Amino acid sequence: MTAGAQARRLSVAVVGLGGVGGGAAGSLAAAGRHDIVACTRQPIGRFTLERAEGTVEAPLRMLTDPAQAKPADWVLVCTKTHQTAAAGPWLARLCTPATHVAVLQNGIDHVARVAPLAGGASIVPVLIYYNGERLAPDRVRIRHAGPHDAVVADDDRGRAFTDLFEGTPLRIIRSGDFATLAWRKLLINAVANPITALTLRRQAVLRRPDIQELCRGILDEAVAAARAEGVKLAEDETARTIATLENFSGELGTSMYFDRLGGRRLEVEALTGAIVAAGDRHGMAMLLNRALLALLRAINDAIAA
Repeated sequence: MTAGAQARRLSVAVVGLGGVGGGAAGSLAAAGRHDIVACTRQPIGRFTLERAEGTVEAPLRMLTDPAQAKPADWVLVCTKTHQTAAAGPWLARLCTPATHVAVLQNGIDHVARVAPLAGGASIVPVLIYYNGERLAPDRVRIRHAGPHDAVVADDDRGRAFTDLFEGTPLRIIRSGDFATLAWRKLLINAVANPITALTLRRQAVLRRPDIQELCRGILDEAVAAARAEGVKLAEDETARTIATLENFSGELGTSMYFDRLGGRRLEVEALTGAIVAAGDRHGMAMLLNRALLALLRAINDAIAA
């Protein structure tokens, strides 16, 4: 990064202040290099971020009405995937063709979801690996869940995102094979999110031998669907995913687990729904993933009732 880029303060709007958005907004605000504004539904006085490097009170400016927003250099979309359309009024006010929009969401279709709402802005897909937990409307805890906290493509947009987070404890890496990594993240979510939500237990439940056997079946189906889509995965991809999950602390929850505890709609369609849809495109049975999808949709229907 050039010295000029280092010196320039950027305006950054964060849409969605949950575990992921709170972690990103709080980290950037605490670093003090840029001007951060959080776009939220309810006003918040102080915002506190708990992290391994120490708890900080982040100086966040809050907006609760899209009409208050002005164009920003960066917009971080941190809502759940099913809330993307609801972020549209914010994006309409925040985005210009000169804006970078980083999509910090689950799934594999970051650009397709957000580009129609972003007014010609540049879209930067981001895979998030840190574990974010919203403890209260004004308090978020983040934990490092692996050797890196986020992944972006190894291109100009990815490098700009990496530069944005310089000086924060979040570890951003770039990859030349983003599509494969997006599916690998989806494979982790394909088992961790549904199983923790359905059992109402944190990730320690994934260490049960019977649950691991179920996970292998779910993952075998998902890996087959990914390969049918042309994604390059390892021969032992299922075993690698299981090994990755075993490295996570059993105390960690998942976004779907936290949402079910809070009585909120589950992020079903971008995770299990995307896997089943990929299988459908290739005439695959996907029996275990279809069973998960039916159960998760039934929970969503009960929440909506």
